[in-house]
Amino acid sequence: MVEPYPTPSVVGLLTLREVRAYVRRSHGLSLAVFIAVAYALGSMVIGGMLVFAQFSGGYTVLVLWGNALGLQSWNYPGLLIEAPWGFVELPFFATVSMIAVAIGVGLGMATAVLLAVQILRDRKRTSGRPAATGTVAGLTPALISLVTLGACCSTTAAATAGVALVSASTGSSASNLLLNNWFLGVFQVVVVYVALIAQELLLRVYGQLFGANDPAFARPSEAIRPIDRRSVAIGSLRAALLAAGLTWALSVVADWTTVGPSSASAALWFNWVFEHWLPGGVAVFVALSPTTLRRWFLPARSSVPGVVFRASLVAGAWSLGAWVPSPLAAWGVEGFGNELLGLLGAPASLGAVAPAFPWGAALALRWGFQYLLLASFAGALALWPAPTLNWLADTTPRATTVPTAGTAAPSSAPVPAEAR
Repeated sequence: MVEPYPTPSVVGLLTLREVRAYVRRSHGLSLAVFIAVAYALGSMVIGGMLVFAQFSGGYTVLVLWGNALGLQSWNYPGLLIEAPWGFVELPFFATVSMIAVAIGVGLGMATAVLLAVQILRDRKRTSGRPAATGTVAGLTPALISLVTLGACCSTTAAATAGVALVSASTGSSASNLLLNNWFLGVFQVVVVYVALIAQELLLRVYGQLFGANDPAFARPSEAIRPIDRRSVAIGSLRAALLAAGLTWALSVVADWTTVGPSSASAALWFNWVFEHWLPGGVAVFVALSPTTLRRWFLPARSSVPGVVFRASLVAGAWSLGAWVPSPLAAWGVEGFGNELLGLLGAPASLGAVAPAFPWGAALALRWGFQYLLLASFAGALALWPAPTLNWLADTTPRATTVPTAGTAAPSSAPVPAEAR
């Protein structure tokens, strides 16, 4: 996939400027609000925050400031509304996270619907492949949100399925996440937000194809990579890095449900920073925009900060993907080799650590897509930064472009460096 041209500002990217502007110009704000409200109501019903029943009496509004045991402080202050037709329960953080997710889903789904209408109106302007990519990207926030629909509010069937998925991707237990249900709200908000950023990047890349007569997309013609085996391989790897890096970085927040950051040992902080946040965060950054990191990192890779950054990546990659000795493993710094020894029944003196899950699909995915994939990526980026980033950014010149409105057949000119 081609990188945006010109390179988007960080503020504009984080504030979803292109997506918001597209919805506003297309008069889709009411559609976004409708989808957000419908999603919020559906979440409340499935999550048990809104229950329809028949009660005697009138309306009662009660503000809950806490409970006698002092547990789950994130739910307070809460609001309980009783009515003849049922009741509404609004715990504090669950309500805030639900509203944030609903806004994201409404914005993403409205963009997807508007793009789909644009494509149907002018099929001749699109080749079909970029159009399909953009539509799927628009649906991404809603699809990811529906997986964990209502998980932050109750233990219904839908919520239980969402909790099981989140626990498998973060290495925590379902019972722990149900007890500390604030993490499920954080998980939903972060995943939806990252999906919207990916949609923002795709809209910047393919905006001219989608824009039709919209003057906001009247930019210089961009070269679009053809879909071949190389582009599919790069796209698949970037998608895997995005999913693995995001869930691996969020697993630190899941650890905070059992170990407070202020009371954690230095070994645990090393595990969180160098084994989780560093490879996971860089993987998410590269998955979204490898050209940006390529432009920032390659010129500084031999400087003192660049060498320190690469050394940190090597340390994290080794401890995550290989093995550490028994004292470190016992203190919380462990990797794939330590868990493999634990699964094989090796003694703790050899650094064996019990895996987070018994042998099965969950453990295989954890080892393959989090431990080994992220460790291999971090090691490759640290030791061979230029080849790694050049391949992920797909900088090899191609002799084809996708024509836009009013253009002729594909050009044989190579892809300009600015459009990569």
